[in-house]
Amino acid sequence: MSVAIAPEMQNLFSRPAEKFAKRVVVFTGFNCSNKCCFCAVESKRPAVDKTTEEVLREMARAYERGARQLVLSGGECTLRKDIVDLVRAARQKGFVDVHIQSNGRRFSDIGFCKEMFAAGMSYLGTSIHGPSGAVHDDLTARPGSLREVVEGIHNLKRLARGRIGIAINSVMVRQNFALLPETASLLVRLRPDLLQFAFVHACGFTEERFRRFVPRKTDVVAYVKQGVDIAVGAGIPVMVEAIPYCLLTGYEKHCSDRFIPSTDVIEPGREILNYEQVRLRSSKRKFARCLDCRFDAICEGPWQQYPEHYGDEEFQPVEAEYVNQRA
Repeated sequence: MSVAIAPEMQNLFSRPAEKFAKRVVVFTGFNCSNKCCFCAVESKRPAVDKTTEEVLREMARAYERGARQLVLSGGECTLRKDIVDLVRAARQKGFVDVHIQSNGRRFSDIGFCKEMFAAGMSYLGTSIHGPSGAVHDDLTARPGSLREVVEGIHNLKRLARGRIGIAINSVMVRQNFALLPETASLLVRLRPDLLQFAFVHACGFTEERFRRFVPRKTDVVAYVKQGVDIAVGAGIPVMVEAIPYCLLTGYEKHCSDRFIPSTDVIEPGREILNYEQVRLRSSKRKFARCLDCRFDAICEGPWQQYPEHYGDEEFQPVEAEYVNQRA
């Protein structure tokens, strides 16, 4: 449905300008030092990690296709003996940004931090899933993992003095969502450059245990809004992932659908060019009633596994005359 856009809503209907035109995510393998109960790639771990030569070839092809922002991910890519060399090679190739997606634990080693900084790492994306070791360590199945990632963040901040960006993601599952305000209070004290609260993506191993780990989105929203308020109050940018606009009344400007950049994804055994199209066509779900929602044009809907288990009644169209007073 086409509707007039109120001035108060204009900023919601345009994607923020991306820093670079193209990004590529290279999964180097799926081995990991954590064993998170909600891991999205658990079922892929039998795949053999890529060789150095394979990763270098994939980086080179991505650069030739125009990518200038590289994300090295896994599994846990920092377990690789060649990770420093890969970062250095990426910068020498011409990648302007080299992001590391990591559970953060290895950065508790200041020597490793120095090597990665010297090689040209520009951004760390890491995760904290609870306000205490009792919660986070239980979800990662690794005692001491919260202490290590916190220490790693402090190390990078002291060493890089703002020259390495830090984003912290917190995944919401049935076991921790009610603690999100407490988690947010911990995260803002770490002073990251960005926070993201992500509703669990129930794919692979997690889908097999759906009811054990996946709450209803309507039960989570009130806690998400409290967490967003804490981040905003601390002056830290914050996004909410995998919760559609219709459930974020008053907080729509924090919906991550607006911020997802154009990305190619290279996994072991397959290459996905323009992952956005794959995500929208086969991984996310919209409903007939969405056509009546003022956010239909910019909303991706939930991951498809969610309505397959819980149905779609939670997702109701937002009327055209609705104006977000907080935008």
